[in-house]
Amino acid sequence: MPDFSKPGLVIFDMDSTLITIECIDEIAALAGCKDKVSAITERAMRGELDFAESLRARVAALAGVTAQQMNAIFEPIPLTPGAERLITWLQQHQWYVGLVSGGFTWFTEKVQQRLGLNFCHANTLIWNAEKLTGTVAEPIVDAQTKADCLVRWAAELGIESGQTIAIGDGANDIPMLEAASFGIAFCAKPALRNVATLCVDVPDLSAVIDYFEKQEPV
Repeated sequence: MPDFSKPGLVIFDMDSTLITIECIDEIAALAGCKDKVSAITERAMRGELDFAESLRARVAALAGVTAQQMNAIFEPIPLTPGAERLITWLQQHQWYVGLVSGGFTWFTEKVQQRLGLNFCHANTLIWNAEKLTGTVAEPIVDAQTKADCLVRWAAELGIESGQTIAIGDGANDIPMLEAASFGIAFCAKPALRNVATLCVDVPDLSAVIDYFEKQEPV
């Protein structure tokens, strides 16, 4: 059990975790191919497809979407209920908070700024004259990258063993939860639930606070 009287590190997934949407599916709606892309996303999150391959295939369908269209998706940022409260609570306990996403820096940087996060890492979309080219920069931020970021940032910060938490919802969060000392599956797919320390099934991240406060000695 993490000790909130000492510093720690928590890493969040973004899509369907810190925010309520899957960004790539919403971009696909702008491109007129949401059903096709959503079906690939769902299979990837269940662990049925290689994440990097599925991401390249989905991004290819997004060619031509404009920056102006993208901005509309995040006005306002669709934060998950309880996200701000949980992050504020963690920061009040002197915990560092990061975000690692198989999604895109276009969105993660806005979430980082909005919530005051310490770290942020995601895939980079390639643009040409304010339009998506349908390609994404290599290397792809995949499941292993998420775990590697958690381990690296914890080492750089000198975080003690037992003081790391990972929170996600899909199969590509499995290595990250396994790398953390405490893994939380948030409204998650079955594959992730199987490796989690805690499963939160209500769509409100403040439930994480409620859980930890109940564990603290009176």
